[in-house]
Amino acid sequence: MTRSRVPSPQTLALLSHFLRDPAAWQHGYDLARALDLRSGTLYPILARLDDRGFLQRRQEPSPLAGRPPRQLYRLSDEGAVEAARLIDSASRAARDVPGRPVGRPRPRTQGA
Repeated sequence: MTRSRVPSPQTLALLSHFLRDPAAWQHGYDLARALDLRSGTLYPILARLDDRGFLQRRQEPSPLAGRPPRQLYRLSDEGAVEAARLIDSASRAARDVPGRPVGRPRPRTQGA
């Protein structure tokens, strides 16, 4: 489960969401709505996390006739440990930005 680059903000948000209840199975559609991510962003992230062993995946039959089965996801035990480590690491890196006072919020820019 080693990574050679920093996870995207979207990946970190997804991992943080999963860490709220690591044992809970979640549908991709519900994740997309909760995180305000489009399917073209969410599903590639889920696929990468699944390939790297962060997630467990299962299918359930669709409640609607003729529809494909729904995918459910949750963190694996190893994925939960690694997710917490990545989020902690990203948080520390954000605090250590050169030139930024530690413990103080960034000033807002005009029009933002």
